[in-house]
Amino acid sequence: MTVAQVWKSSKFTIERNQGKTPGTVIFRLSGPFTARDMYGALSPNALRNTFESEVDNAQHALHILDLTEVPYMDSAGLGLIVSHYVPCQGRGVRLVVAGVSPRVLQLFEMTTVDKFFPRVATVEEVVKARVLSRV
Repeated sequence: MTVAQVWKSSKFTIERNQGKTPGTVIFRLSGPFTARDMYGALSPNALRNTFESEVDNAQHALHILDLTEVPYMDSAGLGLIVSHYVPCQGRGVRLVVAGVSPRVLQLFEMTTVDKFFPRVATVEEVVKARVLSRV
């Protein structure tokens, strides 16, 4: 018998905030980052626009993806992150991932994207490091 896992967390959301440090944008994701959950919450265009509008703005030199509240991610969620990474690199925007759960880290390592994104435990670590000019 196959048993499907049902997530009891809140539905998928993305919240975009300006960081305290000029040029910092924080994308706070919550809930399962899967095709079913993200496309059930937002249209494909709305998802792309959430990220693209910030890449086009040259004043933002650091994007932080806060995954603290993401228990699980599938290939669609990973694909969205990678599709955000590419234009960031082309425009000199640094992308940092914070709060990666062991399960999401396993996906990053299995697909080797962990080599592209600096990871930190919390958003506050990124902000502190940036103030100290390490990020």
